[in-house]
Amino acid sequence: MATRTPAPPASQRRRRWRDLPHRLDLRVAPYAFIAPFFVIFAAFSAYPLIFTFWVSLHRVELATMDRMEWLRFDNYTALWNDDRFWNALANTFTIGVISTVPQLLMALGLAHLLNYKLRGSAFFRVAALTPYATSVGAAALVFTMLFERDFGMINWGLGLFGFDNIDWESRKWPAQIAISCMVIWRWTGYNALLYLAAMQAIPRERYEAAAIDGASRWQQFLRVTVPGIRPTIVFTIVLSTIGATQLFGEPLIFGQGVNGITGGADNQYQTLGLLLYEEGWRNYQMGRAATVAWAMFLLLILLFVLHRVLRRVLSRRA
Repeated sequence: MATRTPAPPASQRRRRWRDLPHRLDLRVAPYAFIAPFFVIFAAFSAYPLIFTFWVSLHRVELATMDRMEWLRFDNYTALWNDDRFWNALANTFTIGVISTVPQLLMALGLAHLLNYKLRGSAFFRVAALTPYATSVGAAALVFTMLFERDFGMINWGLGLFGFDNIDWESRKWPAQIAISCMVIWRWTGYNALLYLAAMQAIPRERYEAAAIDGASRWQQFLRVTVPGIRPTIVFTIVLSTIGATQLFGEPLIFGQGVNGITGGADNQYQTLGLLLYEEGWRNYQMGRAATVAWAMFLLLILLFVLHRVLRRVLSRRA
């Protein structure tokens, strides 16, 4: 016959009730501390992402967002067969390469110079960050005037060397070079400070050992500095890739009006961000705009996967 377990005494039950807040504090408090992040992430990141995907499966007009026509993946099929999408993707890639490669190389050289003991180094560091703090609208307007065809300072300077005026806005490669100059000017100082912070974390003993072994300044830079800041370089490449994919403000203002939305009369510098804006706020097709947004998101995921695969392959060979 089963025996009944005796009930705990009253003093033990009271002690458990008194210890309950303490036990709850130990178990619940960690989740309470991290809950605000997940709530904000769900409200402002996860939900918009999921809702945008849902919109991309429908025909939705800007004026009647409450009415949706189910299309399944027809928007994605239409986007795949749309020449404007592939043109915008190619323009995004070329502008990204033209702006990112010189930008990071210049930032690396600038950080290397700032890493030495210079008079007024604090001033130069603040000056390097000033373009990043400048409004993208103000910077784009200034560069648009600099690259103006008839009265721009760039054409005036080229004219001193016998060059004819270049129509920067209406030609493909001049327009993309002009937009890339805006991006380079704005982000070089920011990346330089990231590199500088990473360089200052490298132990000075490594440079002293390299100098004792007879390494020159250039050899120290290649064999000590660059390997020491490799994670930061990878981080800036990823950050610049994301920024290039989302490029919007500079080409929009550079076009000075309607041409800014379409990326020029022949879409010669239309990026994916401009195509998204054109579909949603000029053609009023929010379903197509959401499809472009998800195509940009999937493109970034693909680039991230390729980066991870390439990194593993290189690490195995090393």
